[in-house]
Amino acid sequence: MSVKTIRGNLLFWKITAVFSVLLVILGVVYMVIGSKLSRSYYTRAHQELYGNVASHLANVTHPLKNGKPDTTVTHDIIHSMMVANPSVEVYLLDTTGRITDFVVPDKSVQQHQVNISRVKEWLAVKDGEKPMGDNPKQPGEASIFSAAPLYENGVLMGYVYAVLSSEKQKEILNTLNSDLSFRLGKYLFLSVLLIALIVGIITFFLITDSICQIAGVVRKFKEGDYGARIEGHARGNLGMLTSTFNEMADVIVDNFDRISATDKFRQELIANISHDLRTPLSIIQGYSETLLIKKDNLSDAEKTKYLTIVQESSKKLSVLVEQLFQYAKLEANQVSPEKEQFLLNELVADILSAYQLKARERNITLTLECTDGLPPVFADIALTERVLQNLIDNAFKFTPDGGSITIRLKALHAGIQVQVTDTGIGIAPEDQAYIFERYKQLHNDELPKKGMGIGLAIVKKILELHQSSIQVTSTPGNGAAFWFELPQFSRSAI
Repeated sequence: MSVKTIRGNLLFWKITAVFSVLLVILGVVYMVIGSKLSRSYYTRAHQELYGNVASHLANVTHPLKNGKPDTTVTHDIIHSMMVANPSVEVYLLDTTGRITDFVVPDKSVQQHQVNISRVKEWLAVKDGEKPMGDNPKQPGEASIFSAAPLYENGVLMGYVYAVLSSEKQKEILNTLNSDLSFRLGKYLFLSVLLIALIVGIITFFLITDSICQIAGVVRKFKEGDYGARIEGHARGNLGMLTSTFNEMADVIVDNFDRISATDKFRQELIANISHDLRTPLSIIQGYSETLLIKKDNLSDAEKTKYLTIVQESSKKLSVLVEQLFQYAKLEANQVSPEKEQFLLNELVADILSAYQLKARERNITLTLECTDGLPPVFADIALTERVLQNLIDNAFKFTPDGGSITIRLKALHAGIQVQVTDTGIGIAPEDQAYIFERYKQLHNDELPKKGMGIGLAIVKKILELHQSSIQVTSTPGNGAAFWFELPQFSRSAI
């Protein structure tokens, strides 16, 4: 027997067990309800038929004489009534509910006090269901009764209290109830069996219909409709199947989107590399061909000029290729920071000294602002140097001649804040959210396009390796300020 067959049989037996339990429960419930309804129906009918017995006895027999029971008159009349209707038991009560006289088949009265409040409540009800009262022969068991006040010379002297359900009546009712329960059980069993069959057919239809719907959605997804999802939020095994498929479909679609985004990025990368590398390569190729073709007709000054241009273009090409490899390694998580303690102000001073010549050529002022006694930081010194160089290079790109670039170092609670500020053209608010993305550049008519636009993306990646982030604030025409924070050195960080 295969696993699939066993699982199918298990499902069948589970459903069979549920229906069997349902059958038994419904049968018992129907029998109990039927028995209670039959008792209630008989009680209500008996109450309506014989509810005026007490009133009749009070008005016809006049059971009191001089405030005391007149047994010589009433016993014969009441006894004759009880012979005609043996289910009636008659008692005389005083105004407090104490039994003063009774006429019953035997002398087995065990309770000599009746709850008078129930009697008054019974007399107050004109139409509708009347309350149950005490049974003096069976204390603690409520019975249907009839009651009527007894007056003598216009004064209330007591009550006639007639119990309408005697022991004989209960014996007969129990016999009838047993027969009724048997018949109810027989017919209800067949009825419930039929109901269970109908419910089973409907249940199997719903289950198979749900499975067919799920299969249809899976088929659509297989055929390329990646937006197909199983509707509904059912519980149980089908609910788990529904949620699992929908989650799986979301993961697959998300992976497709990532693959598409990666492919689009690869295409953009190739286009950007082709464009940005083409310019220095074209310059190198053009001037090298000119030197080869016109080497005998060029003066030494022209040869030097052309060679200088070729050299500068080759440097730009080298920087572009190096940036590309650096970002590719960061993107592939192949760079692990080797953190150590060092003084950040010394590193910044060394970097600025290397840019002084370039700054003098363009009349740009380079400034380092920091307080004395800055604590050392704990970071990768080479990667930190790359971050500072990229930010300074970016400031040089967009700062016109005669401007200024300032680096500020400020001690915070747990780290050192580094801020690179320039007096360049600034960054529009709509561009600030994208400048740290790969291959994104500012498009400004005042400056030509420079580089592949991955310098700030490299900065962001390196700072993420240090659990830090790069921030920017700028307004067009008023320069820009980039800042980040590096952690201070502590023994616990090692």
